[in-house]
Amino acid sequence: MISATRLEAASAAVTVLSNRTEVTDWARRYIGPWWAASVVEASTACGGPVVVATVDPTEHAELTLQVHDGRHIEEVEYARHRMFVARDGEDIIAASPDESIAYRYTAATGRLELSGLGVMELALAATRLAREVVRGQLLRDGWAVLHASAVVRPEDGATLLAFGTKGAGKTTTALLLASAGWRLLANDRVLVRPTGERDVEVVPWPSAAALGLGLIDALGWGAAARDHLRKGGSFHPTQHDSVTESLLAGDFTPLWEGGKQRERKVQVFPDQFTPLFGVELASGGHAAGLLFPRVEADGSPDVADRARTLRLGENDFMSGATEDRYPDVFELAQGVDGGGRRSARDEVSARLATLPHERVRLSHDVPASVAVLRKAVEAI
Repeated sequence: MISATRLEAASAAVTVLSNRTEVTDWARRYIGPWWAASVVEASTACGGPVVVATVDPTEHAELTLQVHDGRHIEEVEYARHRMFVARDGEDIIAASPDESIAYRYTAATGRLELSGLGVMELALAATRLAREVVRGQLLRDGWAVLHASAVVRPEDGATLLAFGTKGAGKTTTALLLASAGWRLLANDRVLVRPTGERDVEVVPWPSAAALGLGLIDALGWGAAARDHLRKGGSFHPTQHDSVTESLLAGDFTPLWEGGKQRERKVQVFPDQFTPLFGVELASGGHAAGLLFPRVEADGSPDVADRARTLRLGENDFMSGATEDRYPDVFELAQGVDGGGRRSARDEVSARLATLPHERVRLSHDVPASVAVLRKAVEAI
């Protein structure tokens, strides 16, 4: 029995097929809160891009052998896992030993096949790649990917974008505004496209949200997260066990690995924001203003001087070195940079430069930080 889930965003679509309903259910749960996702008949998947994910040890073993059968192999890191990539004629084939998954992509038909041993590993990989199939279509259609968080005003779709380097406070800004009545559109990246004469359309990039334990505590969400776990619930399976243990113990001290190089965080599913934390989600909007936050734990929240004369740089788009998790190993974007075509990025940057923009200083004092953000967005 083959099950199927159809995923759609803007003008792009992909169908996920699997011999295990858990795989297609996972794609629908993970992507659905942000993009359109629906159960469809497997027979309707012909004629468009498809991701076929099959639990099949024999097929996995055969394809893995093909990858390593005397071919030229490139080793890359994809979603923090090793992946060995090779060519089989016009097809791209790959193997991920960490996940026990093998891949074959046939560009002529738009068919991306995955075969693996574990259902959960296959569900995670198939959903990631279905999202990449959609991104490839949108990039070719003139969209770009910004490294930004975003919230939407429910009355009119006006969208605020928060920019900054890792740790600057993009996610904090979005969640503080979401707790004040805005709707969460994205916590780390968004898809954008110039429309009309001056507008920039914004669409979410579906992903789990990585929230530090300190931020969870500061937002007052710790009790809800702990109760969720105590009642038998869970967060995204990529969440480290030590984070789960800390939540259950009511300990919100930040957890680090690699000498404070990387913080272990709570991994929140998109569909958990509303029932657990009361945060409503948005499925799209139009850019109306920009914020450049900086978080100082013990500082005094304030609106700083007007932000830099605005011209977004390479680090503000998910391209080049900024895109560190999802290299286009299967050439789904057909050579278009992961952040979008240069022309699309330049046009987006130019249009955003005309919008109101402010620098804000935030702290762990949530009410004071929310008040500052309200003041910063008054003119929008």
